[in-house]
Amino acid sequence: MEGTCVQMLLALISLLCCTTNGARLTISPSRSQLFEGDFVSLICEEDDSSAGWTVRRNTTRQLSECGDRWRKAAGSSCNISVVFTRDSGVYWCESREGATSNSINLTVTGGSVILQSPVLPVMEGDDLTLSCQSKPPSNLPAAFYKDGSLIRTESTGHMTLHHVTRSDEGLYRCSISSHGESPPSWISVTETQEVTYPSPW
Repeated sequence: MEGTCVQMLLALISLLCCTTNGARLTISPSRSQLFEGDFVSLICEEDDSSAGWTVRRNTTRQLSECGDRWRKAAGSSCNISVVFTRDSGVYWCESREGATSNSINLTVTGGSVILQSPVLPVMEGDDLTLSCQSKPPSNLPAAFYKDGSLIRTESTGHMTLHHVTRSDEGLYRCSISSHGESPPSWISVTETQEVTYPSPW
């Protein structure tokens, strides 16, 4: 019995102290849609800088890494001073050993309306705020859609969904009269997970 307790205690210690080093991709400004001509910075937030994390992407043109014929690499970050529609695609961090981070789907539009939505999945139970932005900026009402169906029109151009659930997951877009509509963006909702550890007894 005593030996079993010791083994379980050692397993608990390994769970707490011996996690795998990795990286998380973040983006600034924190949005998944951009206008042509905007600036964007992609950052690998890394637990282990010695792993040599690099921003990579997969666009309609090619699979490549930052600094490889596109934009400026700065350590484990990648700065794109002027984005074009051809920069639309999936971005992620990758180490020299081939480990990968989360991915971000970036959409660059040549249109005049974008949907500002969370880049990362929204936690179940949290509030979700969407903003419809035009170029040039306007204070006009905006209509918000999910999976092709109108949710509602907001005079402020912002819409908040309170205490989201998995049913709120889907493809969102917005439109502003006389300006046009945004590209669609997929919004994911993740379940709240409680972290539990094995009892050492």
